[in-house]
Amino acid sequence: MTIDDIQKLIDQDESVTLELKKTTGELKDAMHTACAFLNTDGGWLIFGVTPTSRRILGQDVNDNTQREISQALSGLEPAVEVKINYYDVPESDGKKLIAIYFDAFVWGHEPYTYVGKPYYRVESTTKQMPRELFEERLRAHHPDFYAWERRKADGIGMRDLNEDRIRGALRLGAEGGRVPDSVLTEPLKSVLDKLQLLSSDGQPNNAAAMLFTKNEKGYYPQFTIQMARFRGTDKNEFIDNQRSYGNFFDLLDAGMAFCFKHLSFSGKITGIRREVHLEVPVAALREALINARCHRHWEEYNAFVGIAIYDDRVEVFNPGALPHGMTPENIKDPHGSFPYNPIIANVLFKTTFLESWGSGVHRIVDACQAQGLPSPVWSIDKGMVSVTFQRLNYDPTTTQVKGKKDPSTIQVPSKYDPSTIQARSKHDPSTPQVPPKYPSTTPQLPPKYHPSTPQVQLLIDKMKSGYMSTNDIMESCGLKDRKYFRESYIVPSLIDNAIERKYPNEPNHPRQMYRLTKQALEWKKSQED
Repeated sequence: MTIDDIQKLIDQDESVTLELKKTTGELKDAMHTACAFLNTDGGWLIFGVTPTSRRILGQDVNDNTQREISQALSGLEPAVEVKINYYDVPESDGKKLIAIYFDAFVWGHEPYTYVGKPYYRVESTTKQMPRELFEERLRAHHPDFYAWERRKADGIGMRDLNEDRIRGALRLGAEGGRVPDSVLTEPLKSVLDKLQLLSSDGQPNNAAAMLFTKNEKGYYPQFTIQMARFRGTDKNEFIDNQRSYGNFFDLLDAGMAFCFKHLSFSGKITGIRREVHLEVPVAALREALINARCHRHWEEYNAFVGIAIYDDRVEVFNPGALPHGMTPENIKDPHGSFPYNPIIANVLFKTTFLESWGSGVHRIVDACQAQGLPSPVWSIDKGMVSVTFQRLNYDPTTTQVKGKKDPSTIQVPSKYDPSTIQARSKHDPSTPQVPPKYPSTTPQLPPKYHPSTPQVQLLIDKMKSGYMSTNDIMESCGLKDRKYFRESYIVPSLIDNAIERKYPNEPNHPRQMYRLTKQALEWKKSQED
């Protein structure tokens, strides 16, 4: 590069990749910028230029000058090798221009510091790097050392893990073809080891604790979900305010149950079918809650995943940051998967709670669009990442939400079962696999109940008295796809209060069974009369 090339560079003015200094008397401040260049997009540091007028003045350079520059560069860690360029300034009586280029940061490399502090570049300004960004880069460079999920769990042993939860999740993975059937009978410790859920001494790590710890263990305050229903469109007054503590599955239960409690259902009749939808799609809310816990920064022990329901919107938020290179503006563009907690993400994928890696955003958007809702909006504010869903029933002229739940058709179950909802686009939940039975005459129906969907009606018609296993009910209905059966038959029937569990407090009990409720039996009897 010649002095003319440098002049053209200077003429572009200071930017994210260019910093001008009058003399090396500003070395300390200049090294902050050098560190920022190394942590951002690279850039030129040039001495001997007036920043305001961009006039090349040059400066005297001697052995002491070169030594001072070398000593200043030694304050950068890790060490850098750079070429220091000296250019003669025409008609300046021996003065020189000093130009140093610093390479751009490469993701996965160790972040740079100057005298122990990291810096980065924002437009033409040098700033100290936020702790969250610095830690994220450390994790990317040394995941085994810095990753929270890999550390040994504090106060949690094998006996403190919920084996029923583990076995239930593995069963879903085997049914989905993501883990071999052999894991269902393999010793628990061996399975956890293969899933990278054990520390080096064979004890559960933090990832295992987050996923499967028992509720009574309260060592981790971040294993909390905060939920609130506010009146109006701000936080001035709340109607309901709750907190739940537990493992991943417990909190998914709690979050979905809270949404079922405070969001409205709507239905439309198409021909002989009635389709019922939650005003914000169940699949979108579920995916948002899963992603929130999968990608949260667990080191933030005093911040929580949360749900905030307003009259006009629903917000799901978590402590953390978007992956490197991803912004609220481009998050909906096609992208790969960059999970902040890859061990947790892998377990959730293998147990079918996560679909194909990197598809979460698109699944949320597609679910909203399929139901006629605007695309949700992602944002970052004060260390929290949030996704906001619009509520279409909101009327700003009255500050009220139109419509209410129809108690004759929709009832919220006492316990939401996360293992029963697996959204599958290839299936149409509004279309039953077997044509439902309809009476030739109009029966006298109980005034307070009617099945909300043809699938619920078919299930009630086919179920016998007493408890039945999932396999027995599927066989009675003539169905073979277990996941579709859960999504389209079991879950709507639980919401409808048409069936009840044998073990209501343990949705994933290995010997779980179902029976018709009193109101379903009454309705079925009226159909037969």
